[in-house]
Amino acid sequence: MTKTHALLIRTNGTFELLDWPKQGHLKTLYTAIGCSNVAAVDITPQLTMWLDDEGINVGAPLNRAATFLYAAHRPPHQHYYGAAVITGGTTPTGITRGLTEKQTTVLVELYLTQKDVRVPAQRTK
Repeated sequence: MTKTHALLIRTNGTFELLDWPKQGHLKTLYTAIGCSNVAAVDITPQLTMWLDDEGINVGAPLNRAATFLYAAHRPPHQHYYGAAVITGGTTPTGITRGLTEKQTTVLVELYLTQKDVRVPAQRTK
């Protein structure tokens, strides 16, 4: 079976690629986000964004990158607060899928190119 991932986007703009487990999805989300209740936001049928369900109420910082990522796929209707984890969509039985290698690559490229982050290149003399 192919290894799948999730993309953690922190409020300071950094991100981390997480291994998506075969089981224990909620534990992975709670640990990555740092919360005890999560909310799922469907970005597309193939992408889900997970956030602290109480993030705005507990004063979590605005997550501009997560808000931008949502807006890159559909018209935004709100801002998102706190750390966000992006996963694949769900199976017909409601199991959350991890991101495929291709989905991960596209998201990272979108995230890096839209944030105007300089990716280091080989140095020349």
